[in-house]
Amino acid sequence: MNKAEILVIGSGPAGLKASLSAADQGAGVTLVERDLFLGGQLVKQTHMFFGSREQYASERGFKIAEKLTAAVEEHPGVRVLKGAAALGYYDDNVVTLEMKGRVVPVSYDAMIMATGAQENTLMFPNCDLPGIYGAGAVQTLMNVYGVLPGKRVAMLGAGNIGVIVSYQLLQAGVEVPAIIEAAPEIGAYHVHASKVRRMGVPIYTSQTVVSAHGTDTLEKVIIVKLDGSWQPVPGTEKELDVDVLCIAVGLTPLTEILFQAGCEMAYIPELGGHVPRRSAVMETSVPNIYIAGDVSGIEEASAAMVEGTIAGLTAAFNLGYGRDSYDKKIAAANLELDALRKGPTGEKIRTGLQNLKRTVEVRQ
Repeated sequence: MNKAEILVIGSGPAGLKASLSAADQGAGVTLVERDLFLGGQLVKQTHMFFGSREQYASERGFKIAEKLTAAVEEHPGVRVLKGAAALGYYDDNVVTLEMKGRVVPVSYDAMIMATGAQENTLMFPNCDLPGIYGAGAVQTLMNVYGVLPGKRVAMLGAGNIGVIVSYQLLQAGVEVPAIIEAAPEIGAYHVHASKVRRMGVPIYTSQTVVSAHGTDTLEKVIIVKLDGSWQPVPGTEKELDVDVLCIAVGLTPLTEILFQAGCEMAYIPELGGHVPRRSAVMETSVPNIYIAGDVSGIEEASAAMVEGTIAGLTAAFNLGYGRDSYDKKIAAANLELDALRKGPTGEKIRTGLQNLKRTVEVRQ
């Protein structure tokens, strides 16, 4: 039986910061990552971050991944297991991993779940044609492997991911004839949307894709306007000749292991789906299981890093580490998190957290 003092599952921005903050307090950390590289979604992100110096403002995502990865791999208190997929949770604080075809059990004193999220998709006729991708797949092709997904790409979804990936496609020389958004307004930051608009890309709001067409691969999609009840308006169909449709319609937290562990969960649409109840310091209803990042609610990577810091500090504190500095560091981290969630851009996450708090109060 392998033993971990603090087991961190997932090496995206939340998992990397959780590992560093716990290890800096003196705790022993085992960081588990199913891929063969660390960094999660950061490795695909070529845009610059907002925020403050603490959130790596003006640095590109992949550069942040490089810095955090180097810090983790060089830290004497962190053991890194790559190519290790978490399979399931068992009683007595045990998680099984799949490594090189073997099932490896790992016991822990505390566990931080930083598993992130999975992309949502849409169902419509011929939605399985080659040439229809999730936005994450398009980013991986371009920004990790240097492969263009196609020549003419329609983007479905005008949130931050959809608009940022559209801009990255344009930078790579790919034509983007349209960004299509079902909602009446775009969800992306206007600073991102203005970039693609200046490059001549129209953003069609209150519209969606109703079908895809092609013989062997995608050749065109049909879009249609939506009424106030989100129903297609007959006679408003329009064809777009494209060889790729990129779908960016949101994310869902990856919470399977938290369900297995018996964590109290609630369905909160503003946070992306089912999320665990948590304390102010990221501990779930199951003692010594903590969360950070998109698994706790879909948010920006900057917030994920701060949540990871809080979870790592608390997990270490509850095991007896860093007690002299804990209160000061937690207070500073909470100030950062509050700043990131202020204003109109943070309204959705604030509403989601309030709704989560109300579900907890009702159950109690």
